[in-house]
Amino acid sequence: MNQIARSHLIMFLFALSFLVPSIEASEGDADPIYKTCLEDCEKSGCVGEMCFQHCKFSSDGKPIDGPWYLQEPLYQKWKQWDCRSDCRYHCMIAREEQRWKLGGKPIKYHGKWPFQRVYAIQEPAAVAFSAISLAIQFHGWLSFFILLNYKLPLRPDKKTYYEYTGLFHIYAILAMNFWFWSAVCHTRDVELTEKLDYSSAVALVGFSFILTILRTFDVRDEASRVMVAAPLIAFVMTHILYLNFYKLDYGLNTKVCMAMGVANLLIWGVWAGITSHPSRWKVWLFNVGGTIALLLEIYDFPPYKGFIDAHALWHAANIPLAYISWSFVRDDAVFRTSTLLKKTK
Repeated sequence: MNQIARSHLIMFLFALSFLVPSIEASEGDADPIYKTCLEDCEKSGCVGEMCFQHCKFSSDGKPIDGPWYLQEPLYQKWKQWDCRSDCRYHCMIAREEQRWKLGGKPIKYHGKWPFQRVYAIQEPAAVAFSAISLAIQFHGWLSFFILLNYKLPLRPDKKTYYEYTGLFHIYAILAMNFWFWSAVCHTRDVELTEKLDYSSAVALVGFSFILTILRTFDVRDEASRVMVAAPLIAFVMTHILYLNFYKLDYGLNTKVCMAMGVANLLIWGVWAGITSHPSRWKVWLFNVGGTIALLLEIYDFPPYKGFIDAHALWHAANIPLAYISWSFVRDDAVFRTSTLLKKTK
């Protein structure tokens, strides 16, 4: 292992040492002023001078009193902004304004930082960055498809020379699926959207880990690929079933995804240090950006002006990373195709 690869190994192990965060109850949940505001709002339906019509209903949408035609409007049910959700949000914002005037710093409520809504969107910056990442992934996959099928030569049976074509098509589908559900979840995080977000995230990271092993170790035999992929697929599927049917554990899911993410960066870093691939510099660039993005997930900080926190910046960091990764995949397809064509001549 050369000096560059060794330095990256030290950096990744340093990041890995921070993967187990301390678990603490949210400070805002125990704030007496916030709790009083929440209790009063759920009884009166008002926070200060702001009142919510659907607070005439319980949190499950059933009327407390009055006829059926006064039930919560369908658009409110669709957005899942019930009385309790609105009370929590507006009491949180009111309390944070009080704390800001007294020179206090933002604190978490129910495990989340106090974000400012924009048109009923909970975390607008994260939603915007997720949507951009989705577009970049689609563009990357489309350009990869066009390159292989219309620009590079094909085999006599009309199949591509690149041995990892099908795997990267699956990767593209999983990546676009993840960024779609990420945007949905950060728009409104109810239990269903959280499950879809967490499940799609670990599915993407898990498949990326499989793809990393297959490509860096140049595994081309189908039987060998199955032997590598089967246990990892079983692990990821078990984890997804655990999240969906036993316990929706955000902390555990984060640790699992970050552990596989660090392993991905480490393997690619070592590979780039020993390979003679003409585009290996893109792997180094991706690894540096990926490490920075990883640190943004580890070192949490409150949202600036109620909009951009460390997690939102992680979403932003993934935009150039997606572009770089697909750029390398296209270069790799060209390189492997030219290498195989030279061998056939």
